[in-house]
Amino acid sequence: MTRSPAARWRPSCTVPSAADGPRLAALLVIALVTTACQPSGSPTADLPTVPADPSAPSASGTAVVSLAPGGIALPTPGRPYDAGDVLAAMRESRRPGGVPDELEQEMIAAAVAAEMWTFDGEAWPEIVAGGSCGSETCTLELAGTPDGAVGEDLYLFEVRVATATLEGVFPALRGFPEPLLAELDSWARGHWPDQPLPGVLASGRWLPPPESVRFVLSYRAGGEEGSPAVDAVLDLAAETVELRAPG
Repeated sequence: MTRSPAARWRPSCTVPSAADGPRLAALLVIALVTTACQPSGSPTADLPTVPADPSAPSASGTAVVSLAPGGIALPTPGRPYDAGDVLAAMRESRRPGGVPDELEQEMIAAAVAAEMWTFDGEAWPEIVAGGSCGSETCTLELAGTPDGAVGEDLYLFEVRVATATLEGVFPALRGFPEPLLAELDSWARGHWPDQPLPGVLASGRWLPPPESVRFVLSYRAGGEEGSPAVDAVLDLAAETVELRAPG
């Protein structure tokens, strides 16, 4: 599936000054200590599983943009794929090893399509598919990168082939526009009370319905890979920012 190219924007993230160094380091230590006692779960534990409705995929078209409770304009997420689209992506996979034949079932494809939300309801320019199978379950990965996006949307499915059912759905979604990342960063800094957010913005991801007004922004104490990090969970409806340790 293809779309016409869209303009690519660049985010302009706020970077703390050197004078803020000791203050930011202290806040990061507090954030990590206060969250250490909370169960970390899997990296995708905060991502909801949406009940499957294979018969009702969302139609592609002009994105509907509305003003979120937090004052940020957001499109309406949608499910642009049907079972045929998913089957075609599995059969045409160019990944080494491709997708196991046992996954190429109409019922599996329909259940998968019902879980695949995109940020604006539009199809990705391309679906990249891959998978593998064990003795009882298989894993299926479907990913795509919208034009002008911060990163790719990735869906990992755990599938029980014998019953053609999904055992788990684990999305990691970064397919939203670059300008929104800077806007969310500014919103988060304005809604975190008293103290600046700890560090430099590193990445962000969106959550699918029913939590489509929540985002997770990842910050690092320094701008380097491997430096201490903290996640900020933004709830635009409640107008809150919650800090927690990654993971």
